[in-house]
Amino acid sequence: MNPKLNHLFSRRSVRAFRPEDVEQSVVDDLLQAAMAAPSAVAEDPWQFVVVRNRDMLAKIAEGLPNGKLLTGAGVGIVVCGDLHRAHDGQLSYLLQDCSAAIENLLLAATALGLGACWLGVHPREERVTYIQSLLNIPEAVLPVATIALGWPAESPAPRTRYREDAVHQETW
Repeated sequence: MNPKLNHLFSRRSVRAFRPEDVEQSVVDDLLQAAMAAPSAVAEDPWQFVVVRNRDMLAKIAEGLPNGKLLTGAGVGIVVCGDLHRAHDGQLSYLLQDCSAAIENLLLAATALGLGACWLGVHPREERVTYIQSLLNIPEAVLPVATIALGWPAESPAPRTRYREDAVHQETW
């Protein structure tokens, strides 16, 4: 692994958190990083619901099969996309744009010493409607993922998942 890219290889899913709060200024930094992502025709369809309330984090966790770790997170961020703002109103652009924002958020969390885990919501319709209902999200706004964030209680080693068989030169 190229050491100049260690900040990328160090981004790992963290599922155990220390009990300390994540300061609002740190959350603001993460949201600024997320919104620095590219988006189709600069439409920026993303919306973010920041959740700190322990009861609400537990309720969100109930609707996500792998979401139990949210109950120990310092903060959860539900990343959503507004179909009215997506390029040409296209779901595919919305998902690409929100995914870019999520990756920026995850990389920023790692750079700031936080642990994070991406919990998928879309395309599972039961998860989408559950989160929409729970958080009063408008119908045209699609919850894409929930990100659990906090000060890590574990430190997975940096790694790459490079596979030479996934790389094709010039043609397949």
